[in-house]
Amino acid sequence: MSRDAVLSAVNLTRHYQIKGGPFSRPATVKALNEATFELYPGQTLAVVGESGCGKSTLARVLTMIEPPTSGKLTISGHEVSLKEGQRPPAALRREVQIIFQNPYGSLNPRKTVATMLEEPLKLNRKEMSAAARREAALEMIAKVGLRPEHADRYPHMFSGGQRQRIAIARALMLNPKILVLDEPVSALDLSIQAQVLNLLADLQEEFGLAYVFISHDLSVVRRIADDVIVMYFGQPVETGPAEEVFTTPRHPYTQALFSATPVADPNRRRERVHLKGEPPSPLAPPPGCPFAPRCHLATDACTQDDPPLERVDDRVEVACIHVDQAMARYARAG
Repeated sequence: MSRDAVLSAVNLTRHYQIKGGPFSRPATVKALNEATFELYPGQTLAVVGESGCGKSTLARVLTMIEPPTSGKLTISGHEVSLKEGQRPPAALRREVQIIFQNPYGSLNPRKTVATMLEEPLKLNRKEMSAAARREAALEMIAKVGLRPEHADRYPHMFSGGQRQRIAIARALMLNPKILVLDEPVSALDLSIQAQVLNLLADLQEEFGLAYVFISHDLSVVRRIADDVIVMYFGQPVETGPAEEVFTTPRHPYTQALFSATPVADPNRRRERVHLKGEPPSPLAPPPGCPFAPRCHLATDACTQDDPPLERVDDRVEVACIHVDQAMARYARAG
């Protein structure tokens, strides 16, 4: 792990065992395969891909909700070693917090905002007095743009954007170093999305937070991300600085994903890359590269081996044996 990295993942893998039934055999679902990256204070790492690609599984592993099947996870210099069903140490749990897509589903409808914000302090900072906890809760309420009178209200009294602010405030009560944001603005209106994203940027600057931002909205990702991991069928297929990946996508899947994003320029025309068929079933993965059945550049060689991530530029890595052809075709499509 690099000296300044707050989180390091090396070949993180998460598999699920599916029991057989009267008409089916036992199987292994490889939900996450060999994710490797480092995260630094003040950095935003975005994880993108279509539904079922392993983004949320990665979030659960990083937040220690589930242990990895294999691989190495290091948080703030401490290697995480967990068995199935084992709770992580409290000190490590405080380092990483998660914010979910649906804020109302993650808030207790029977508790006031102040009670929910004070609860992490009550459990983890037992030396704090009730008055100190209340003061800390009111301070955090102000930091996320809510008013003091909101402290004694219940979740159903707030709008979606306000509820997400409450969820953010609760996640920050223990001063974590890392926030995992799982589709945090996808359920919000566009104007509210912008407000929440601006809030996240301000909090990141103030506290030096590191973000793992999981999203399918590429316009949002391009705005806030420093680095990007593009995932397909449970594994990273392209990683690198956000601006470079967005400007010059190299993997055929990344190109198809980006070509589906609307462009706010009526004079710019871009050829849409249409994918064949549907993503393969995780119960019956295809041989070789998992993207080969849908790829317009696939050859027989693609069905022989699953290509690993290989560096093609200073900081860009791609899992494809046809990178040059993909880049040439994408340039022509312009």
